[in-house]
Order: sequence, then structure tokens, then C-alpha cells
Amino acid sequence: MDGITSFVSRIVDTVNTFLWDYALLFLLVGAGIFFTLMLRFIQVRKFGAGMKSLFGNFSLHGKGTEKGLSSFQALTTAVAAQVGTGNIAGAATAIAAGGPGAIFWMWVSAFFGMATIYAEAVIAQKTRVVEDGTVTGGPIYYIKYAFKGRFGKFLAGFFSVAVILALGFMGNMVQSNSIGESFSNVFGVNPLIVGIIVGIVAGFIFLGGIKRIARFTEKIVPLMALLYIVGCIVVLAMTGSGVGRAFHDIFVGAFDPQAIAGGMLGVTVQKAMRYGVARGLFSNEAGMGSTPHAHATADVKHPSDQGIIAMMGVFIDTFVILTLTALVIVSTGVWNNGQTGSVLAQTVFDSVFGSFGEIFIAICMLFFAFSTIIGWYFFGEVNVRAMFGKKAIPVYSAIVIVFVLVGSALKVDLVWNLSDLFNGLMVIPNLIALLALSGLVVRISKGVKGKKDDQRFPDDPEVQKLMAEESEK
Repeated sequence: MDGITSFVSRIVDTVNTFLWDYALLFLLVGAGIFFTLMLRFIQVRKFGAGMKSLFGNFSLHGKGTEKGLSSFQALTTAVAAQVGTGNIAGAATAIAAGGPGAIFWMWVSAFFGMATIYAEAVIAQKTRVVEDGTVTGGPIYYIKYAFKGRFGKFLAGFFSVAVILALGFMGNMVQSNSIGESFSNVFGVNPLIVGIIVGIVAGFIFLGGIKRIARFTEKIVPLMALLYIVGCIVVLAMTGSGVGRAFHDIFVGAFDPQAIAGGMLGVTVQKAMRYGVARGLFSNEAGMGSTPHAHATADVKHPSDQGIIAMMGVFIDTFVILTLTALVIVSTGVWNNGQTGSVLAQTVFDSVFGSFGEIFIAICMLFFAFSTIIGWYFFGEVNVRAMFGKKAIPVYSAIVIVFVLVGSALKVDLVWNLSDLFNGLMVIPNLIALLALSGLVVRISKGVKGKKDDQRFPDDPEVQKLMAEESEK
């Protein structure tokens, strides 16, 4: 049995290396550049409007409508999934493997990724439907719209299975393991007990459906972001001149890694690009097809409105949270001590806060990982509903909770690698559909603001039914 597991692990590792270190780098960055040009640098032109919309819609007690969630609730549900343990461990891993210059390439990938996620949100808004009285949408719907017949059904089915496995099951197992491991190391608590508590709380939120999930994320996301940002700013303030040195190392390291004092042997520009782009895209999820499930539910006047605010999710994830993590690691000068991942981040905060650093990281890991569990659960639920119907959701919820419980106490490397594999595989059908519908994205973006329901596809029977009911009222 061990031999079979080892053999499968080697195959999965090989495929993951090809996907995340080569194929997806070109596909995702290429798609970002393509949409940036097609949409005339919309991430620059509409950045101010996005920030205004973000803070203008900010609310800890928002209310959705019969037509979906508020725009802010949809954003926080998306950000709940985007801002996860990768924002701590991912940045540390990229720096340890690719040097400080990896962060520059994270910024580059995120810049272009903002255009990709805009396209995802716009198309998700345009193709959303109403099922069992619930507004829903995502790649499974726009893939079928882009490609009719068996090919479209195959691509949509392939995407949905990948999402359910990668995020709903294995991904949430990985997230709960991060919580259990951090609390066990810091507080000495049995990881299984932590898993039981996390599973119970998560189950309560799951049972409330999208409305309860949205009410949870609109409160927890701003809180966790503020907590982490304040902690990072305190560290940066205490390091003083280290911040300036950190920016210097990031920019120099992007193009000449060996010129940095104390730089690691073997770090090249290619390595900095590879690890920076890969970890950045994995963190902000632009182009992966996950966040459109949340953005499809927003009740906005025009699809482009949600596309613009969706870009703010990438900005928050990469240019704020990930960047602060990177600055903290590089400014303290411990990035090349041989450690990596969350252990490196732990060492950084310990060097400034002392023993409180461990507690701070453990609490942040709890917030980040738990919010991701909620977001990823929802993304999987949309696809379970679309493929198997409403009756399958309780079964799906129960399986997710089991994975959360098991994952908290048991780290299986093969499961972690399989999660990465299916995360990568779900990108392919999503990008194929996005590129096929790129002309539609441009036409929608040039449309007149102010229209509502008629912005969705009029030939969708569920949309026709909803509009008929509203006209009768």
C-alpha cells in the first residue's frame, strides 16, 4: 500500500510541477495580459471607482435582496476564500525559494490578474440564474453558455468535479490541518479537539445557506484583515529602516538576485519569477474560477459594477496582505535562514513580539484558514447543486465536515498535493470559456449603466420566469 501511495505521489508531484511551475504560469499571466489589453487597462482606469465602491458599500450589517447578496457581501465571500493561509505561508515560501525578488513578480501577476478576475465576475453576473429561489452562478454556467452540446457539458462537468474535490473536500482538509497544527504547537491543544470545534461552527454556518455565509464573511473578513494589517504595521514600525531595505531587495532581487547582500546561491531571475508568479496566482485565485461563484450572487445594476469591485479582492489579497507579509519577512532579515512556509513567518513575528508572536500567528491562521473553509465550501456547494440538485447539499455538507475533522489531526502529503493538482486542473476549462467569451466581456463593459435584470441572458428560462413573476407583481 505504501508503495502504491508513493508511486501516486510521485506522479502527482510531477504533474503539479508542470502545471504550477510552467503551464499555468503562461496560461494565467497570458490571459491577464490579454484581458488587460482587450479592456484597455481597466484595472488602472477603474481602480478609483473600485475603491470608492468598496468603501461606499462597506457594512458589517449588510442585507441582500431577493435577487442576491449585496455587492460588499459578495466581495467578502470571495475575499474569505482568497485570503487564506497562503497569505502567510505562501509569501514566505516564495521568498525562501525565489528570494525577495519573487514579491515583485507576485505584484506583476496580480496586476494582470485584476483584469482576469474582472472578466470572471462580469461573465458570472451575465450568466447567473435562479434555482429553487436562490440566485446562483459561476463557471459551470458560463462554460455551458460558451460551448453548446456535449463539449460544453463535459468541460462544465470536469470543472465542477475539480472544484468540489479541490476546494470542498481536500482543500478544506488542508485548511483545517493548518488550524489544528498551529493551535497544537502554540497552545498544546489536541488538534482533533480543535477540529471538532471548527467542524461544529462551520456546520452551523453551512446550514444557514448563502445568506448566513454572507453575514459571517462580511463581519469576519474586515476583522481578520485589520488584525493582521495592524500586527504587520507594528513589526514594520519596530524594524525602522528595514522597510526601505526590503523594497530595495525586492526590486533588485527581481532582476539581479545575487546582487542582494546575503542572497542565496542558486536563486536566479527565472526562479524569482517562477515562485513569485505561481504563489501569487495561487493566493489571489484570479483565473482559477473560484471567486465567480460569489460575484454572481451580487445584486448590482450592471455586471461591470461587480467586475470592478472584484478587482479589489485581488488588490486586498496581494497588494495589501501578501505585501505586508513579504515586507515583514524581508525587513527583519531572516528570509534566508533556511526556514520556509509558516515556520519562517512564525520566526519573524517571534523576533519582534517574543512569545506573543506565536500566539498572533496562530490566531491569524485560525481566521484566515476558517474563512477560507467557509468560502471554499460555498464554491463547492454551487457546483453540487448544479450537478446533483438541492437534495445532495446536506450530503455534501456532511462530507466537508468529516474532511475538516480528519484534516485537523491528520496531515497527508498526498491529499495536499492532490488539492494543488485539482486546483490547477480547474483553471483550464475556466480559462477556455473566459477566452471564448472575451468579446462579450468587452461589449458588456461598454454597455450603459443602470439596467438590471435584462443584463442577464434573456434566453435563460429561469431568468424569463423570474422577470415574468416580477412583472406580475
